[in-house]
Amino acid sequence: MSDTPSVLFVCVHNAGRSQMAAGFLTHLGGGTVEVRSAGSAPAESINSAAVEAMAEIGIDISAQSPKILNPDAVEASDVVITMGCGDACPVFPGVSYRDWALPDPAGKGVDAVRPIRDQIRTLVEELLAELVPAQAGSVR
Repeated sequence: MSDTPSVLFVCVHNAGRSQMAAGFLTHLGGGTVEVRSAGSAPAESINSAAVEAMAEIGIDISAQSPKILNPDAVEASDVVITMGCGDACPVFPGVSYRDWALPDPAGKGVDAVRPIRDQIRTLVEELLAELVPAQAGSVR
């Protein structure tokens, strides 16, 4: 891993879970981690309930847009976190792969997205503490 670890979040549509995770890691990491997100079958736009749920806690992901997963993004990452993308994610040696089993927020309202958002925050905080131990005490 380089001095600045790189994380890629992948879900099918790159419109909800992976965007929220990228938003949290960007916000909480304070520039200590390179953050990417992508989808195996990207949606046309980001999930509005995910945008609203993140805005409620002061993180603006409204300017993000779904991106297609490509092998270069995977190969350039130290850690790839999948969230229901199945076998669509290419595998490269030297890249750490993890799967976060999270409900898909697609088609759900903000009340249903909040618990998913909160689960993602906990997982991102744990990941950040692992990747950048000096940040662990200041993640809030």
